[in-house]
Amino acid sequence: MADGPARSAPRAAFEIIVNGAPRRVDVDLRTTLLDLLRETLRLSGTKKGCDHGQCGACTVLVDGVRINSCLSLAVMHEGQHITTIEGIGLPPDLSPLQRAFLQRDAFQCGYCTPGQICSALAMLEEVRRGEPSAETPDLGAAVIALTDAEIRERMSGNICRCSAYPQILEAIRDVAGAAG
Repeated sequence: MADGPARSAPRAAFEIIVNGAPRRVDVDLRTTLLDLLRETLRLSGTKKGCDHGQCGACTVLVDGVRINSCLSLAVMHEGQHITTIEGIGLPPDLSPLQRAFLQRDAFQCGYCTPGQICSALAMLEEVRRGEPSAETPDLGAAVIALTDAEIRERMSGNICRCSAYPQILEAIRDVAGAAG
């Protein structure tokens, strides 16, 4: 006895701007932003780590704000600007942050590096805007001192299994010092 005809999963067609280019997509409503980027758009720089929002390997920027793309449905981002590691810079035109990661050897296996760089870029912008963190001593300060503790707190959502944290910290400090 058959249960009836198989139903197809509900889908949505919409436009999303990825790395500055408008893209028309048609996806299953359950598709995560991470899977849209990796599987549909073939942007493999964004990594699937834990798929539970705990490691930060899938960090991308949505309208300049960092998010874990594994925890976000693609349809939630209709019309928004998504920036992946490919949109930050590709050889030979790397961003200052990417160059600092290379110069400081701020990676070992490199799996977490795209998420680390996306997160660090957004973190530096948060500091520039004066957004405090749990580590910021004076919540009303006009300028936030980017101490090692402040950087560690702000980057705590990005895990590096190889423990390249000292080099990641140095790379971020290099770029923050050059900008400030």
